[in-house]
Amino acid sequence: MTVPLLNLFLVDEDPVFRMGLRIWLEQRPEFAIVGEASTAEDALAQVTRLRAAAASTATDAGANVEADAEANADEQSARGVGLVILDLGLGEGDPDQLPGLTLCGDLKRQFPELPVLVLSAQVAPVLAAAAKAMGADGFGQRGAPVRELVQLIQHTAGTLPATAGPPEIVAPSTPKGWQPLQNLRRSCLDQIAEAIAAVETEQQQPRPFWYRPVLQGRHRELRAARWLMQQLLPTEAVAPANEPPLPDGSVPPLREPGGALQPQPWGTAVARSMTAPVADVRSRVCDAVFRKLQYSLENTSDQPLEIDILQEAKRRELLYMLLRAFEDLLDDLVQAQVLPGQLPDQVATFSRDLWVAGLTAFFGRYYTPSDSGLERPLVEVLRQDETTVQAEMLAPLPQVADLLSHLLFESPLAVDGIPHVATTPVALRRSQLLLEHLLLQTACATMQPLLNRFAEVESFKRNLYQRRLMSSRDIARFRNDLSWRYRWQRWVLEPKAIFESEQPLLTLSPQGVVIETIYAPRQAELETLSGTQYALTLVLEARDAIAPRVRTAVALVGSGLVYVLTEVVGRGIGLVGRGIIKGIGSAWQDSRSRWSEDRPRGPSRDEV
Repeated sequence: MTVPLLNLFLVDEDPVFRMGLRIWLEQRPEFAIVGEASTAEDALAQVTRLRAAAASTATDAGANVEADAEANADEQSARGVGLVILDLGLGEGDPDQLPGLTLCGDLKRQFPELPVLVLSAQVAPVLAAAAKAMGADGFGQRGAPVRELVQLIQHTAGTLPATAGPPEIVAPSTPKGWQPLQNLRRSCLDQIAEAIAAVETEQQQPRPFWYRPVLQGRHRELRAARWLMQQLLPTEAVAPANEPPLPDGSVPPLREPGGALQPQPWGTAVARSMTAPVADVRSRVCDAVFRKLQYSLENTSDQPLEIDILQEAKRRELLYMLLRAFEDLLDDLVQAQVLPGQLPDQVATFSRDLWVAGLTAFFGRYYTPSDSGLERPLVEVLRQDETTVQAEMLAPLPQVADLLSHLLFESPLAVDGIPHVATTPVALRRSQLLLEHLLLQTACATMQPLLNRFAEVESFKRNLYQRRLMSSRDIARFRNDLSWRYRWQRWVLEPKAIFESEQPLLTLSPQGVVIETIYAPRQAELETLSGTQYALTLVLEARDAIAPRVRTAVALVGSGLVYVLTEVVGRGIGLVGRGIIKGIGSAWQDSRSRWSEDRPRGPSRDEV
């Protein structure tokens, strides 16, 4: 039995929003994206054309196709536009463009049977009422997690079971004037909690004895500030029992160190409601990483990465697909009823399946470039490097089992050697960093076999590569840089990080991709080092043992040299200089005396 498709049309000014939403929704078998537009005029023209073409096709097919289940499914999948997803803020920055509500009204007047779902950055009763007045069939938050957005789409289109009830426009019912205070309370408490966690982490580091009272005082001040906020600002309101929660998870976004809010999904500031239940750890971490994918993906570290050759839009698309595949694999682990103790044995399979899913989604299962000389699909050829990719890039991924246990079973996560409860800001941030590293490293592994085998294929250069990396010379230089990076990583950086109990992670920041170093106990890896890598650790240990003594000796010799130069040589030079000056002065006085004696004198008073 063929699953009927719901054809969606996206209308939004933000191309990043449309691309992210399209990639996520196209992964689901019940949806198909038939078009998208950034202006109201373009949206009206495309929807009119698609509906007219679908009506003509349905009329021609109806005369020749029998009315069986298969034909009905085919007709439903080819009917043009089945639902329009429209941004309420369309046209806000351009006075010459039709506003989003006006476009909603025009669509409902021309196509009364066409469902329209309006998404808004601000979820307020007045906006929900305005959208409903213009004919909208559904209303939701623009920053809703994708899983909840899927249910809202099905609810609006009427494809959910009858027990789910008719689609309704839902708005929060927080008392007037109460919501800003609740948001302020949540924001303040989140920032204070992160500051307390940062101070506690700093207290565990070796610090001078005089600095410890400073940290203790700061810790007391932060706890006092937390108590004051809890007493002064109102507690969170509870949604009425007869009112359904909002379609989004209504979870406060994770924060960067320092307390600044991260950008909301698809680069839009979203006013989160406080009336919905708190989401689980998995949703919070995945949604936070999804938001950070809206940052610049420029590599700002000092290490070249395989994904650097891709256009930024292609980089973002690949990471979107990997994040989607990661969540699907988590669902597979849940369905397989894998226990926490079994996760370490599943890490290799999980990493390989994620890599294969990224290859398949990014390049296409059956894609065979005509100018590559291949007779088989590209993915099959690239998978021949699976053993190398698994050993060199996927197996070294750190703490994958801990990450999966944290997301699936909300297990405590060790940060700097100390277990933290799964829902604490410290654990959530560490889980987020591990997931970002996993996605970025898997993205590099996705491009690695392509660069090894088909780096010079022209179709890849045109469709995937950056303009500055399209010439053969630039590609050769880029591949050489990658080769040297792996050699330097293997023989120098990796044993040094193991010896120093550090783990470098590729992470996302507002400036781009950066490397963040975390503490990681690596004694077991240190004991397995041999050859040149082990020799490097001995050199580092010898340097640590000898360098302080050498510095002390040099300091002693330097102090003696300074004493000799200043007290002996300097004073000697001073005495010599003083003697010379004194001699010059005496000679000057003598010359003046002789000049006075030789000068002719006039008659004295007695002689006169």
